[in-house]
Amino acid sequence: MFGRGMVWSVLKRGKEACRIHKLCLRGTPFSSSSTQPPPFKFLTPPVATHYIHAFRSQLFPKGHHVHVPQMRNFSKMVSAEQKEGLKLLVSGGSRAQKLVGIWLFGSAAWVFSMVVLGGLTRLTRSGLSMTDWKFTGTLPPFSDDEWLQEFDKYKQSPEYKRVNRGMKIEEFKFIYWMEYAHRMWGRALGVMFALPYSYFLHKRYITLRLGLRLSALFALGAGQGLIGWWMVKSGLEEPPSEYSQPRVSSYRLAAHLTSAFAIYCGLFWTALSVVMPEPPAESLTWVRGAAKVRRLALPISVLVGLTAVSGAFVAGNDAGHAFNTFPKMGDTWIPEDIFEMKPLIRNFFENTSTVQLDHRILATATLISVGILWWSTRKLEIHPAVRSVIGGAVGMAALQVTLGISTLLSYVPVSLGTAHQAGALTLLTFMLLLNHTVRRPSLSLLKSLPQVVKAH
Repeated sequence: MFGRGMVWSVLKRGKEACRIHKLCLRGTPFSSSSTQPPPFKFLTPPVATHYIHAFRSQLFPKGHHVHVPQMRNFSKMVSAEQKEGLKLLVSGGSRAQKLVGIWLFGSAAWVFSMVVLGGLTRLTRSGLSMTDWKFTGTLPPFSDDEWLQEFDKYKQSPEYKRVNRGMKIEEFKFIYWMEYAHRMWGRALGVMFALPYSYFLHKRYITLRLGLRLSALFALGAGQGLIGWWMVKSGLEEPPSEYSQPRVSSYRLAAHLTSAFAIYCGLFWTALSVVMPEPPAESLTWVRGAAKVRRLALPISVLVGLTAVSGAFVAGNDAGHAFNTFPKMGDTWIPEDIFEMKPLIRNFFENTSTVQLDHRILATATLISVGILWWSTRKLEIHPAVRSVIGGAVGMAALQVTLGISTLLSYVPVSLGTAHQAGALTLLTFMLLLNHTVRRPSLSLLKSLPQVVKAH
């Protein structure tokens, strides 16, 4: 009798637990008459209590009462609180949200500076000055003997033999320090990212979803160093012919730049999601207007990204020095040799004429597309923040095209070339911000919005 009652009690509790778990996964809203616990996924009591006080007005309808179950903490990684589609990436309240947001925005800014420094390193032809690489890095040369040893290594490279023969050691020191700074700046970013990440994990500010995303970005950042050396190594090999200048593979350069852009986009988007869990919306009319903007913003963002990647192939093939005229390329609109390579696909990545023509076409298409976005949204009922971001994107697109043309006509000076690369990432930043601002609000926010904006 005792055994039967005990088994029945265990089964009953198991059944009850399964029903609670299913309700948690569905995110079912609870009224004041409900006897089931609210849809929290394994929140510890202190965190759950803090969330209710901090976000009660946003997450739960008025007049509804929520009873928080006293659950044990059986996971160090606290999952995000959910209510009808709203998912918070940071636990611990507004202060934690602010700290994590500042850290992520700072990391994204650091990656931005890495991209700029990388462009500066490439334009000064400093990337091949260091002929070896270690994952942990090494100390720079300090004594004259150490500098002579590094210089002797460089003298064995194809770049010295074909381009910089006769270079003085003072000139070598300049390009060496440029490359060394670029590498160490990347390693410093890894430390700057890992230490706060460990601290926030210890404080349990990082939710499981955010933790997985940041871990993937950290792994990609660690791999970026390997991709960089893989790229540099291609420039230390003998060119295919005696008339070719040594340069890194355009494919590897594009992979290195694309990876850097991907890390930046991931960090920036995540930072926005941390500090702005919901998009700006004060009425259903503005939400519908944002949906119309979203349909245009996403494909234009893809076009901006493709244009930036095509710029990597321009840099990798030194195509910026081929036709320094605009709008024509030399004396013609379209060079005659754009399809001279076999197979045909090679022309789009290795043919100097085709690569520059592609970049011109994509850049012009980007400017026109962003202009169309602005024109088509002039009379839409949208949030002022959305309208401001669109205006900023138009201005940045125009500036970026101006920088590109100026760089081309000036035979790619270091200052303009670096500014042009930074401009590409800035324009992409505007498009990321626009896409994040016009994303769909959560169901709980949609239910609370009026049809039109209330007069203040």
